[in-house]
Amino acid sequence: MTSGKSYFRTTETGEIPCEGGVLRMVTVKSPSLGGRGDLSLYIPRQANDRADVPVVILLHGVYGSHWAWALSGKAHTTLQSMIDSGSLPAMILAMPSDGLWGDGSGYAAHSGRDFEAWIAKEVPQAVSEVTGNSPHSPHFISGLSMGGFGALRIGAKYPERFRAFSGHSSITSTKDMPLFVEEPLDAFGPELHVVEQILENRERIGPFRFDCGTEDLLIEQNRRLARQLQAEGIDFSYQEFPGGHEWTYWEEHIAKSFEFFASVFS
Repeated sequence: MTSGKSYFRTTETGEIPCEGGVLRMVTVKSPSLGGRGDLSLYIPRQANDRADVPVVILLHGVYGSHWAWALSGKAHTTLQSMIDSGSLPAMILAMPSDGLWGDGSGYAAHSGRDFEAWIAKEVPQAVSEVTGNSPHSPHFISGLSMGGFGALRIGAKYPERFRAFSGHSSITSTKDMPLFVEEPLDAFGPELHVVEQILENRERIGPFRFDCGTEDLLIEQNRRLARQLQAEGIDFSYQEFPGGHEWTYWEEHIAKSFEFFASVFS
């Protein structure tokens, strides 16, 4: 990118003041999406006038969009409360849409659009341009369900970008997508599996964790992933908690990701 010139052809922003910071809505013209891409940012007051703040990207699940983690999951209020209590350093939340393809894009490249590049490359660029934060600040990625799949796979694929990654109630393979979406499986391109991506980059990936509710429809997929990684000698953390595939679970346990990222950062 040329100095002083935006990577994106157009950028539109608007703000919603919050008690501890600001929610900033952003729409950019995304080359990877071939159209507009949306993201919500949460910038805590402790990040003001700083250019070295860690960035946490949160990926939503099927049916939702960039607003889901803030409005349904209260992720920004959880983050602000933890920052105010001293249990977290200041962090910026970036909550992008998945590209709004079908019921859910899977955060992969298919159908003539690169939903993976939107997340891995363009969202960090947009955060830097809109906030003035350094593009070289530490980046982390997490998500729920389809977003957990995206976070685990993209986090493992781009270790030079993401210092650590996390998933909640994660889809573990594109083969799980038909449990939620009406689009045919072959529309998502070649099958993608979290375990394969982790093993491919096993020598370079950062620390990672994932969790799942014991009443979740994806519990056996997550247990199988944990067994596969353990058999391969991969270092990771896996936890199970009471709960199902629902916002009450994710609202409570997103704090686990924040705490994990803070421990890696420190």
